[in-house]
Amino acid sequence: MTAQHNPQTMKPATAAKKLNVYLPATPAEFQEGVVSRSELAALQADPPEWLRELRRTGPHPRPVVASKLGVSISGLARGGVAEALTTEQIEALKAENPEWLQKERATQAETRKETARIKAKNAERD
Repeated sequence: MTAQHNPQTMKPATAAKKLNVYLPATPAEFQEGVVSRSELAALQADPPEWLRELRRTGPHPRPVVASKLGVSISGLARGGVAEALTTEQIEALKAENPEWLQKERATQAETRKETARIKAKNAERD
């Protein structure tokens, strides 16, 4: 008797997270199906037009929004941003540069500096 090989699959939410896209903005067939590891690899290697467009214009999931704004996810929450934003909305927010965004960017910069300092200190010790 030969063993059946079942490809590993993941839920659409997991696949969307790995692709850095906002699940509710993906096509219905993506949201309703399951994604195999090979399908995920194919989407990453040669993204279809819907995926390229979603990455280009959004709406983007919160980790992507935070990254594009240069703040943490909790910084987004503190700034009152709870939903996914489009690239256009992100650019408008950058142009507006509200006080909360300036403060969160400064906090994020301090955090990065401190992380780099600790890393350097640990490298010296090792």
